[in-house]
Amino acid sequence: MSFSVIKGTGYVLVHTPDMIMHNGTTQTTERHVNPDSDYLKKVPGHLRSYDEVVSYPANQTYIGNITPEELRGYKLPWFDKKVENADRYGKFGEIMPQDEFLGLMKIVDVFDLVLLENSFTDDVREKLVKHPLITDELINKLKAGEEIATIEKEINENHAEALYNNGEIIGCVKRAHDIDTNLNAHVILENLVVKASGVLSMLNLLNKNEINPEDIDYVVECSEEACGDMNQRGGGNFAKAIAEVAGCVNATGSDTRGFCAAPTHALIEAAALVQSGVYDNVVIVAGGATAKLGMNGKDHVKKDMPILEDVLGGFAILISKNDGVNPIIRTDLVGRHTVGTGSSPQAVITSLITNPLDKGDLKITDIDKYSVEMQNPDITKPAGAGDVPTSNYKMIAALGVKRKELEKKELMNFVNDHGIPGWAPTQGHIPSGVPYVGFARDEMLDGNMNKAMIVGKGSLFLGRMTNLFDGVSVVIEKNSGTVDEESSVSEEKIRGMVAEAMKDFAAHLLK
Repeated sequence: MSFSVIKGTGYVLVHTPDMIMHNGTTQTTERHVNPDSDYLKKVPGHLRSYDEVVSYPANQTYIGNITPEELRGYKLPWFDKKVENADRYGKFGEIMPQDEFLGLMKIVDVFDLVLLENSFTDDVREKLVKHPLITDELINKLKAGEEIATIEKEINENHAEALYNNGEIIGCVKRAHDIDTNLNAHVILENLVVKASGVLSMLNLLNKNEINPEDIDYVVECSEEACGDMNQRGGGNFAKAIAEVAGCVNATGSDTRGFCAAPTHALIEAAALVQSGVYDNVVIVAGGATAKLGMNGKDHVKKDMPILEDVLGGFAILISKNDGVNPIIRTDLVGRHTVGTGSSPQAVITSLITNPLDKGDLKITDIDKYSVEMQNPDITKPAGAGDVPTSNYKMIAALGVKRKELEKKELMNFVNDHGIPGWAPTQGHIPSGVPYVGFARDEMLDGNMNKAMIVGKGSLFLGRMTNLFDGVSVVIEKNSGTVDEESSVSEEKIRGMVAEAMKDFAAHLLK
């Protein structure tokens, strides 16, 4: 059976400075525990402008305007650097400002739970009309606004969650049920954010790669949130909700959850669905998580930095049948952290890196680039977590030395040659391997790369159901240019075999 291919990618960021204060768990927890906190008073002075967010080197990398290699040319820290002539729109996607995103949340809301103030609605409608991906059909879903008094009544009397722009209330998200905690306003807001940013990712995937939405057969949504009610919390389905807005009328779908590792799980699942012939075109998509906004904000403020976790992240990737052109997904070279693997660094790296390589009789150095936990070191180093991608590459290199596939003196060269700097926002699932898929696809299409490995890791213990760690990996490879002969002529062969068998059977009966 012919391997499936990566046919297109889309990556988006959404600048949400007001959501840092009002929806990020670090800040909302601080307000609950210590409402007069000095930290909370300092937050507004450490928020970046939209222009600063757009020109930030890591963000320009995420949407494809500069490559990881070009990003490496910027000396850390990056927050005081900027990309000259930075553009909101990139090769892979875009960076959307907060006001437009709030309008998009209203557009994707099918239960009239989002209320936006009159003048704000009018202003944002004018902006979204000019957006290249927001069609007239979607604009028509941005209904007339409400009086601010109506919005404030919902917030003060009916437990609605306030929506802010430039520090002022401009709307709210209503609760969807009077007593169901799984449908309270806070959860509905989180879920609408996932849906809206997922839709934006899907629209960018379709547009950037000239894909007809009607050709999509199946969607796998793999963010970290869950939608449902009191009878089935997490029942879903973000996938079909996103597909509906994006015009994928022939698609069905489901949600996959696995904490940070979910996108790589979804990538493998999508590849298997296509390779098996169940579906021809499968999209994996994920929206952003408000809870992660400003997660390391205290450390950033303490070091007199801007709060860098000020964007939601989203992505979408299309997996299709082998076309002889696009990079293939080697489902025969899959790594997995099993129940019995253990949690030591060596055990984890062995299960995710060397086990799949051994299946293909490959050395660690045969993989051109490894995409691991692509956490932005500008964010993690001030918080004491170090440079996460570099730490992973050092562990991989050390294993290469142990396997005698690498000289000890070449360890740092391996980190530079086979690793890439982290640039993904701290959104849990977003950094886990998949940010590099777009670049890897480009490099393989241009003939500059043969193999890359996508590695996803997850912390299952956060759900308090198990102490287990999690992780999966998969190799993607430059297409050889020929589709598997068996798959291309099998139907003809089968017809011939059936005809021959029937002929032989008939001859046998006549004897």
